Amino acid sequence: MATEQDYPVLVAQNGPLAGERWTIDRPLVLGREPGCEVVVPDRQVSRYHARLTPGASGVVLEDLGSKNGTHYAGGRISTPVVLQDGDIFQVAVAQEFQFISSDATMPLETGPLRTGRLMLDMRSRQVWVNQQQMTPPLSALQFHLLWVLYQRQGQVVTRPELVAEVWGDEQSAGVTDQALDALIRRLRDRLAEMDPSHTYIATVRGHGLMLENAADSE
Repeated sequence: MATEQDYPVLVAQNGPLAGERWTIDRPLVLGREPGCEVVVPDRQVSRYHARLTPGASGVVLEDLGSKNGTHYAGGRISTPVVLQDGDIFQVAVAQEFQFISSDATMPLETGPLRTGRLMLDMRSRQVWVNQQQMTPPLSALQFHLLWVLYQRQGQVVTRPELVAEVWGDEQSAGVTDQALDALIRRLRDRLAEMDPSHTYIATVRGHGLMLENAADSE
């Protein structure tokens, strides 16, 4: 019986997912759509951007007709590519990945560790507040909203940007201010349940929202 270490591994390098990893024991779709196996939260990435498919000949990388392309070996791919151990590829110019042929050869360090009162793991969709895991987990929309702010913590994200990122281009036109306000309110309530002493999501009046997630230094 195959163990997890027998399977190849996808490791995120430079980009918003830096340090995360996925076992390639089934086809993995990479894209901006929350339903993808590997979600890259960047507008340069198409909703369904690329796919990795394990098979008898190895793991095949293919572009799914993305707008900004999948890049491998210095160029944009137009036909499927069989990856070799250590290969690097990029989706658009937003996220770089490395292919490792087996989990047994996986480097111990997979990327920089994030610090702060709030920690998110896109792969498992888990949230930790002050080192306590949030239970039950956030809804898909709540997590995606928090993830967008988390990737740009300390920066103001405008309301139109939030709507476009969370709901996607195809659905964002029908999203009202009231729907966004309700989602923000529910997310704030969940965070307050875990840590009532800190306001994580700050409103910058006239501009948008900002995640305040500095590590405790006192």
